[in-house]
Amino acid sequence: MADPLHQFQVTPLPGLDFGEVTLPIVGTVHLAFTNSHLAMTIAFVVVVGFLSLVTAGAKVVPGRLQAVGETLFGMIDGLTSSIIGHDGKKYFPFVFTVFLFILGMNLLGMFLSFTATSQLAVTATFGLITFALVVIIGIMKNGVGFLKLFWPTGAPLVMRPVVGLIEFFSFLLRPLTLTLRLFGNMMGGHIALKVFAGFVATAVIGAAGWFGVLIFPLAMGMTIGLTALEFLVAFLQAFVFAVLTCIYLNDVVNLDHAH
Repeated sequence: MADPLHQFQVTPLPGLDFGEVTLPIVGTVHLAFTNSHLAMTIAFVVVVGFLSLVTAGAKVVPGRLQAVGETLFGMIDGLTSSIIGHDGKKYFPFVFTVFLFILGMNLLGMFLSFTATSQLAVTATFGLITFALVVIIGIMKNGVGFLKLFWPTGAPLVMRPVVGLIEFFSFLLRPLTLTLRLFGNMMGGHIALKVFAGFVATAVIGAAGWFGVLIFPLAMGMTIGLTALEFLVAFLQAFVFAVLTCIYLNDVVNLDHAH
């Protein structure tokens, strides 16, 4: 059976490994265009192409493609409005962009030999960008009042320093939770698919003998079921990332009042 972890290996594409290159400020780095870059580039092109097709020939009575685009648009628009409130419209472009890009990479990973969101560096980048945006908006909107996020007025006065410290460390862990949730789900799902697909291949080539005849239907059924589940997970993980982004933005946008 093939190594189920081999599919996550980042490798330079043939002819696109430029070796050691010295860059200003950064210094010496190994520059190459890898399968990870290719997967992200394809996802970007697919998302931009999809939105272009959806908006290019928009009609009053939408076709199937336009209906899908409007459904996704309306879903994230409703999400930002319901969680963040009136100011949600301001942050809709960021949330919608992140949602579509992650969704695109997740779904394309079901067809390509490499899934970009199964790489910790990719998911960590999304987590850090989201966290940085929350901190910047929190400081710009509230100034020093941003620190009230770590001073729970609803708790008894004697407990506020302890609860505030817990809230502070919980806040610092947010990019880590965003990173690991997406990374773990995508990587785990693809490993399970690879393992059960390996059982099917073993049974088909007859290496398992009569035992292969017995395990083939079970392994094939599990592979089909896991594939369907993985498509669902690909969507849900993008949606959960968008939901958490809205919740974190709401914490700093509506720091002084409930919307």
